[in-house]
Amino acid sequence: MTTTPLPVIEEPQVASWRLIATLGGAGALAGLLIVLAYVWTQPRIAAHRATVLQAAIEEVLKQPDHADTLYLHGDALVATLPAGVDGATLERIYRGYDAAGKAIGYAISASEPGFADNITVLFGYDAAADQVLAMKVLGSKETPGLGDKIERPAFTDQFMGRKAPLKGVKGAAPAGDPSAIAMITGATISSRTIIDEMNTAIARWEPLIDRYQREGGKS
Repeated sequence: MTTTPLPVIEEPQVASWRLIATLGGAGALAGLLIVLAYVWTQPRIAAHRATVLQAAIEEVLKQPDHADTLYLHGDALVATLPAGVDGATLERIYRGYDAAGKAIGYAISASEPGFADNITVLFGYDAAADQVLAMKVLGSKETPGLGDKIERPAFTDQFMGRKAPLKGVKGAAPAGDPSAIAMITGATISSRTIIDEMNTAIARWEPLIDRYQREGGKS
């Protein structure tokens, strides 16, 4: 019995330049979509961050009537920047006022590495009295259920009215010590980080604040 061989079907050859063009086009389209998504979402992200920051400023300054932004330009704080200077690139603090226009304190941010990642806080500070008005954690990735206790009122409320420099203590804070902050058992690194970064920020910003006030606070 004679068998007839099956015909060989040759697959059409695709030119390499077509493959390259297809892959390149797909990559360009993906890149364009990423850029468009970034452009579309970035203003909304920035607006959200501004809203969160504004709420935090009001919280740590005890609901001021209004607040000014003070920029660190050169080696001095200024409320008004020279023409052509981009304030977005400069460090800043915020000065709050009561309804009568009297300054009530400064909102200052600080950030240092904690146990898992940087811990960022914002705190209100009365430079005349060397006193913390309030503190709020803005950013933290500390261990859930333990390190994240730094965000709870049981810890944060301790900072209200505390005198600088702050002092972390284990166990209950001694009565009559205006600087003592009771650290969280099992999260002493996170607790210590906040205390240290606030002390560092106060030591850095206080001379600048003093100079700004001596010069009338109008620059």
